[in-house]
Amino acid sequence: IPNKYTLRLWNSCYSIDFSLLQPETVKKCDVVNSLQFKQRFCEFQFNLFLYISNVLKHQLYENSPHCVQLKSTLLFFPDGSSFLCRFRGAVRWYTVDLDLPPSKRWAPLIAERKNDVRDMANAFVPSGRLIELVDIALPLMADTLPSPFSEEIKGIADASGVPLGEVVLFNIFYEVFTVCTSVVAEDSKGNLLHGRNLDFGLFLGWDVKNKSWTISEKLKPLVVNLDFKKNNQTVFKSTNFAGYVGMLTGIKPHMFTLTMNERFSLDGGYIGILEWILGQRDGMWMSFLTRTVLEKANSYEEAKKLLAETKLLAPAYFILGGNQTGQGCIITRSRTLSIDVLEIDPKLDRWYVLETNYDHWKEPFFLDDRRTPAMRCMNQTTQTNISVSTLYDMLSTKPMLNKLTTYTTLMQVSEGKLESYIRDCPNPCMPW
Repeated sequence: IPNKYTLRLWNSCYSIDFSLLQPETVKKCDVVNSLQFKQRFCEFQFNLFLYISNVLKHQLYENSPHCVQLKSTLLFFPDGSSFLCRFRGAVRWYTVDLDLPPSKRWAPLIAERKNDVRDMANAFVPSGRLIELVDIALPLMADTLPSPFSEEIKGIADASGVPLGEVVLFNIFYEVFTVCTSVVAEDSKGNLLHGRNLDFGLFLGWDVKNKSWTISEKLKPLVVNLDFKKNNQTVFKSTNFAGYVGMLTGIKPHMFTLTMNERFSLDGGYIGILEWILGQRDGMWMSFLTRTVLEKANSYEEAKKLLAETKLLAPAYFILGGNQTGQGCIITRSRTLSIDVLEIDPKLDRWYVLETNYDHWKEPFFLDDRRTPAMRCMNQTTQTNISVSTLYDMLSTKPMLNKLTTYTTLMQVSEGKLESYIRDCPNPCMPW
């Protein structure tokens, strides 16, 4: 038996060095395929079980330099590699060919995921008068959306068999209902890392039996990674939901990374959407803007200017990372202007910027304070130890990981890498 295996003990992940145990004890333990979380242990003496679990809890959670709460989701090995548990799976990649007509670009993806898209639509729009309103009124709205988004949405409706109005609703609802955590960090060598948790589905149906949000669970099968290509060359990459044409998370390889978080405001997205319906259409849909920036902007500064100056339908936080030291910022937006830009500043020892859903100069809402524990995790990790693994660690610590979390994405601009994981939060877990 190899010296090291990973076991599930009390709903947590631990690494056990079996060379420290007696051979006869090791033989009693049946360890099966640890890489796929099928570990089992049998015939452990109860006192040995308690001893190991308590020792490991003390070592991992009280003395670890990483911020991982008890029953969290990531364990670091001494060699720096990580063992991920409590993620549902790595996210599949698909190509979106920008050389195709907009109505055809999403057809290959939707052909594979149309059943999941239909399930989501059925959960998102319940039967009755509401669905009648959506199916009658919102198709008219599709014609008012800018190109190529209007044509793409119509193509998705055709390919999936989901009524056009429901696909429109699916694409505009993110303007008002996302709750997220995003961070851009610079390591001690000047490399920039960008991570995010995408949380969605708050107050959209609580499943009492499974202790989960209905819409959040319906979204998880729709999570995909997308490689947008033109002339057979990658233009940008994104983590998305199948059937959704805007961008919430993306990377322009070797140039910049971008995520968008909702900003709660009385002058919120509902007002902008209402104005759009009534004919005032001089603002830009947030997720359409982020996709446009990923496709058109060719530098961090160009992206920053577009995100700061373009009129929007809804307030937002844009979290932007570049490819040079100091290039990381949070752009706090109202619908009409940039209110504040907080930037990484090595001179001030500000090596990361982190955003949840509240203005950084104000205290977060006491029932939704993910910022304080997230910053504590980052500070405990330190700039010297920040990496893709430790960034994942922070995003895997409760309450940053919660029942709304659908996926975690990690991006490295210098290497042009984007990796994503569909997430589950083991109980006990905060609902948001």
